[in-house]
Amino acid sequence: MGREFELKYQANSDICAQIRKKYKDFVSISMETTYYDTPCRELEKRRWMLRRRLENGQSVCTLKTPLPDGSRGEWEVQEEDLSQAVKVLCNLGAPDELLTITKAGLVSVCAARFTRQAASLTAPGCTLELALDEGEFLAGEKRQPFCEVEVELKTGSELEALGFAQNLAREFHLEAQSQSKVQRAMALAKEEMQ
Repeated sequence: MGREFELKYQANSDICAQIRKKYKDFVSISMETTYYDTPCRELEKRRWMLRRRLENGQSVCTLKTPLPDGSRGEWEVQEEDLSQAVKVLCNLGAPDELLTITKAGLVSVCAARFTRQAASLTAPGCTLELALDEGEFLAGEKRQPFCEVEVELKTGSELEALGFAQNLAREFHLEAQSQSKVQRAMALAKEEMQ
């Protein structure tokens, strides 16, 4: 299991341009993400997130689950077929309960379409991915634009990654984004259902 440690901040296009100018060497990735759940929302009840993301056309399926320390467990596999991906994710260590839950079928609930500008950085005591995401959440006919900055720890110290992220936030006047993309997309889906 991978353990995800990342920090998210609200941003705008001007801030992202300033960060790109400072850190350079960003790679552009086109992202199309669809979030899935069972018809009875069994994954949402457990605070699990199952998505299929096209990254520059390459299909990557991911399961994320909450961990007791506040971080998230994360399993990923390159797979086109979501039902096959569920089996592989469980073989990689995702909770076996996922197989049972998803026997009822999966439905797409909401989505996000965005461009990620990503740079790999080495900071004291860690390596990081700095990602600048601009795009929109989609749920039925509803659309909601978003722009955010993510700092994700790849290797090394969480404390050092936190320090880097806090310095970045101070320098560029960033405010923390407390909700994940899936939480914001799900909120839009709930608005669409009303």
